[in-house]
Amino acid sequence: MKNVTDSFLSLGHWPSAGSFGLNTDIFATNPINLSVVLGVLIFFGKGVLSDLLDNRKQRILNTIRNSEELRGGAVEQLEKARARLQKVETEAEQFRVNGYSEIEREKLNLMNSTYKTLEQLENYKNETIRFEQQRAINQVRQRVFQQALQRALGTLNSCLNNELHLRTISANIGMFETMKEVTD
Repeated sequence: MKNVTDSFLSLGHWPSAGSFGLNTDIFATNPINLSVVLGVLIFFGKGVLSDLLDNRKQRILNTIRNSEELRGGAVEQLEKARARLQKVETEAEQFRVNGYSEIEREKLNLMNSTYKTLEQLENYKNETIRFEQQRAINQVRQRVFQQALQRALGTLNSCLNNELHLRTISANIGMFETMKEVTD
């Protein structure tokens, strides 16, 4: 440190006669060089630094202003969105209430239509059963009639001889002729 203070003190005591020389002591010359460089920088760079700081200040202020405008727009959009959300929630509630009543109505209609369909199916079933019963009865009647006819023919064939058979046929032909005359 003594060298640094000595170099400052020795500035005032330069030898007037003599030669120009170089001071090779780094510790003695660095503070002088630094102070000269800093002085030049401050003198010439003060305007540039001031302009840079002013520009930076203006950009920050513009950014703040823009941010405030955007925030205002965002708040306005948020309020609009909240109003739309409230409207949609109200409509959704109405649809839900209307939907429940519509569902109940459709449920009753479906139940009524199902009951009617079941009644129709029951009627069709009963008609089918009656039809099948009637058909079965007719088939049984036809078989019984065929069997009775076959027995009767069998009995007639076994009991009748040719002469009796010819008389029966003649009598039946006579009856048919009489019936024909009556109808004509």
